[in-house]
Amino acid sequence: MAWTKEQKQTVLACYLGWTLDAFDFFLMVFVLKDIAREFGTDIEAVSWATMLTLAARPIGALIFGRLADRYGRRPVLMANIVMYSVLGFASAFSPNLMVLLILRTLFGVAMGGEWGVGSSLTMESIPKESRGFVSGLLQAGYPSGYLLATLAFGQLFEHVGWRGMFMLSLLPALLTLYIRRNVPESPSWEAARHQEKPSLFATICAQWRLSLYAIILMTCFNFFSHGTQDLYPTFLRVQHKFDPHTVQAIALCLNVGAIIGGLTIGGLSERIGRRNAITLAALFALPVLPLWAFSSTPMALAAGAFLMQIAVQGAWGVIPAHLNEISPMAVRATFPGLVYQLGNLLASVNSPMQAHMAKLNGGDYGMAMATVAGVVAIAIAVLIRFSRERRGEPMEVMEPAPH
Repeated sequence: MAWTKEQKQTVLACYLGWTLDAFDFFLMVFVLKDIAREFGTDIEAVSWATMLTLAARPIGALIFGRLADRYGRRPVLMANIVMYSVLGFASAFSPNLMVLLILRTLFGVAMGGEWGVGSSLTMESIPKESRGFVSGLLQAGYPSGYLLATLAFGQLFEHVGWRGMFMLSLLPALLTLYIRRNVPESPSWEAARHQEKPSLFATICAQWRLSLYAIILMTCFNFFSHGTQDLYPTFLRVQHKFDPHTVQAIALCLNVGAIIGGLTIGGLSERIGRRNAITLAALFALPVLPLWAFSSTPMALAAGAFLMQIAVQGAWGVIPAHLNEISPMAVRATFPGLVYQLGNLLASVNSPMQAHMAKLNGGDYGMAMATVAGVVAIAIAVLIRFSRERRGEPMEVMEPAPH
């Protein structure tokens, strides 16, 4: 089926929204060491900023998702982008660690809303035959944002410091001008805007098995991504003592692998099914673990990072389509984002946990990351087999089957 101009513009806008959201988030992971030094504390204490950002995301998913279900996807998405841009920018002016933690928590609220609203707008606007590939493209926005943060760190950090890095967070606000001019409202939301909508609580209670299952699944998925990404720059800078340019080069390989994985496995899911594609990607991580976590040379670590993120973001590349397909229609802007971000909340202990594990083992971040990645890769491969396969069903009439 041929795409309209408006469909292409919608996909581009939602991809960029998630890319720039991730860019603002990943600026933090490159500068934990530098913030700790300026504020006279250690990396474990600063890593709580990452945890608080993740922990606050369910609040944003709930607030912005409910607003989008009530008032439309498009205006809420624009408000969301402006909010996370301004809060990211404000982080540059933190006078102490406490203020920074507060600002990153509020940033987490804004970040938590973007994914659910953007993914529902996208999946409701495109032909059903394109959901697998577009799911991978949309999720590729996350490593694309990581890649942009990597480039910014490698090229600008030595000149502007960590505060200057956060000032870049204001740039995503410009995306709202594009959305206002070019992106139409979701046709599914427009068709149902005057229908009476059940409350979120009533919907989740009616589908409590599905809700609980989805939260557990997304907890494992979030441990999979954050457990392999958030402390990786610290692993390279602190354990291996690489300079910023070497860290940049390895992180670029990591993110190229992530983008390739998301697009490839997302597209493959249209042929072999969502569950089979996720299983394949998750299990691929296991043989890659030794190369990724226990190599010593930059070349080997880059190869390991590239392959690991093919697995991680390959599995993630199926999630935007799969979560939207199994979601109740009346709360589709809320449900996928909420279960995703509740999984984030439960997985938000990852950075402090891995930092503590490394401290207990003489600074061995590799062992801490490998332990988490190996366990959750197996858990995902098992859990996804219990999910419903809803590939190809019309989004307008799709209702969740009892789980």
